[in-house]
Amino acid sequence: MAQAPGRLSQGGTLAIIDIGSNSVRLVVYENLARAPAQVFNEKEMAGLGRQVASTGRLAVDAMAKAISALVRFRILCEAMHVGSIRVIATAAARYASNGPEFIARAEEAIGQPIELISGDREAILSGLGVVSGFDNPDGVVGDLGGGSLELISISGGEVGEGASVPLGGLALLDRSKGSLKAAEKIVKDELDKLPQLAAMKGRDFYAVGGTWRALATLHQRQSRYPLNVMHGYTIPARDIADFARLVERADAVVLDAIDAVSSARRPLLSYGALVLDELIKRGRPRSVIVSAQGVREGLLHEQLSPEERAADPLLRSAKDYNHLRARDPRHAAELIAWTRTIIETAGLSEDEPSRRLIESVCLLSDIGWRAHPDYRGEQSMNVVAHAYFTGVDHVGRAFLALTIFHRYAGLKASSPAAMALRGLVPPPILERALLLAAIFRVAYLLSAGMPGILGRLPATCVDGRLILRFPADLYPLASERVIGRLKQLARLLGRDYEIARL
Repeated sequence: MAQAPGRLSQGGTLAIIDIGSNSVRLVVYENLARAPAQVFNEKEMAGLGRQVASTGRLAVDAMAKAISALVRFRILCEAMHVGSIRVIATAAARYASNGPEFIARAEEAIGQPIELISGDREAILSGLGVVSGFDNPDGVVGDLGGGSLELISISGGEVGEGASVPLGGLALLDRSKGSLKAAEKIVKDELDKLPQLAAMKGRDFYAVGGTWRALATLHQRQSRYPLNVMHGYTIPARDIADFARLVERADAVVLDAIDAVSSARRPLLSYGALVLDELIKRGRPRSVIVSAQGVREGLLHEQLSPEERAADPLLRSAKDYNHLRARDPRHAAELIAWTRTIIETAGLSEDEPSRRLIESVCLLSDIGWRAHPDYRGEQSMNVVAHAYFTGVDHVGRAFLALTIFHRYAGLKASSPAAMALRGLVPPPILERALLLAAIFRVAYLLSAGMPGILGRLPATCVDGRLILRFPADLYPLASERVIGRLKQLARLLGRDYEIARL
């Protein structure tokens, strides 16, 4: 198959099919990497776990929907020339007496062996998925599916001992016969058995699963949050507990922005809110952080080498964007070095978190050149703000997006979207974003985004001045526009400027 120009060529595509209690989902990844891009993501809300708690069996119609989805997914994988397919099944097939019969039919439909994973294994994979998606996460992961809830502690890139209880939304709806009061007692009884709750106190709770993501989506819309990204969305535990109790009491259809939640998930919102509320009451975490990564990404993460696991996922994604979108990807390395020299000689602090963000934004700084000049800032900001990045929180994401916006649009430019993102960024971080944008505006005017120039034009802060030095053959680059932008950068640094010859 000819490689599409907009795709990375290293490694082959791979697919993971997750046969869950609520949905059957296919995700095709570009390759096996530290931060793989999703080529295709599709699901069927089959509801396999709808009656397992009460009947002990998978419903006939639910099995038919799941089998139909698997046949469709097989055709799609063949059309996409997927290199390898891995299929897993979780709680519904695990608990049902006719689970083995369903697995046999499902294997025939998809043409692949299916791994029926245990609850403990599901918890471990969920934990690894969160480890793969955040920068040094520390806390407890909770994965709420249709059939079960998995809990596991994570710290320093390692996962602890997991636990699984049958508190998924469909299972809870079935066991309680649709009564929230009965469901509350079931939840309390099941959570009383879990020693993992003690590990939550004062730490972060990472919420995995479609129902909790739907709940967080409602919270974002109700609070008019300016960044429509789920992964890394962080809410103080007390705030989300109050909101969860509101959802428990309210008829979901009357909530604002309910249209943002799929109709198949709406009946489960109250049950997911109930479980989250009880977890927060018992565990007393500091905050709840939503993770868009879970079991599937955990499967990928455990296949990586130790060196790949240790790599920075944000930097890997930024390098991929640089490779795919920059006019010349080699320019970024020179820009990183040129930028660091200015920051270091200016005596500005640069801890490890800011170093990785600065390197990332340098890698992203030329992604908008194909857009119309009048819209490069806005378009690039939206791309960065909503990109499928992991390993960065929402403050960092807003910092990256605003830096790129001002790099293209100018330091004094504004827009409603940019102003909204500014509300997420503390003043010192916004100041750093504007400084980096000013550095980029000088650098790109000098180099046109091509390698081989910035390394010959040292810019340093010396004795209260920002000095830009030119060799004789490059001195014609010292145009009035360059001098104007250099003067602007010097003002941000609190210095005078100087043009000098080498």
